Amino acid sequence: MGISVNGIAHIQLTVNDPDRCLPFWEKFCHFLGMTTLINGGGVIYCIGSRTGILVRGAPAEQRTSAFDQDRAGLHHFCFRARSREDVDTAHRFLVDELDARIIHPPEDGDVFAPGYYSVLFEDPDGIRVEVNFVPGKGHFGGGGRLGPDGSGPSDRYP
Repeated sequence: MGISVNGIAHIQLTVNDPDRCLPFWEKFCHFLGMTTLINGGGVIYCIGSRTGILVRGAPAEQRTSAFDQDRAGLHHFCFRARSREDVDTAHRFLVDELDARIIHPPEDGDVFAPGYYSVLFEDPDGIRVEVNFVPGKGHFGGGGRLGPDGSGPSDRYP
């Protein structure tokens, strides 16, 4: 027996460069419609849009290794937008306001799901984040692998 979760309540990140990362994340969270709940003691915690993002500086003695998405742990996480236009708006904000490192600008990614559209970027510490839009029910919809006429689960990652 299992449960059906109601999304992700919060994500906590630890960064090496809090002087650059905390303002970056607070500004980005505000762009996403979140409100700052905590800002102090080396922590920023923003809530809203049905989630929360907490970012804290690593202890000084632990700031010797850079983020590496190929190590065990976080590869990236993704915010789901409500439209392709929202993905484009996020991209403009990331470039114009945050000077984020863009891994790829908005692009189609139908290999992931029907109608998949996303932008992928990094925060100042190199933590990768994505903003995507998938129309309708994605893989659970008519053209999706898990939809009524879909081919079912895949045996490989795109």
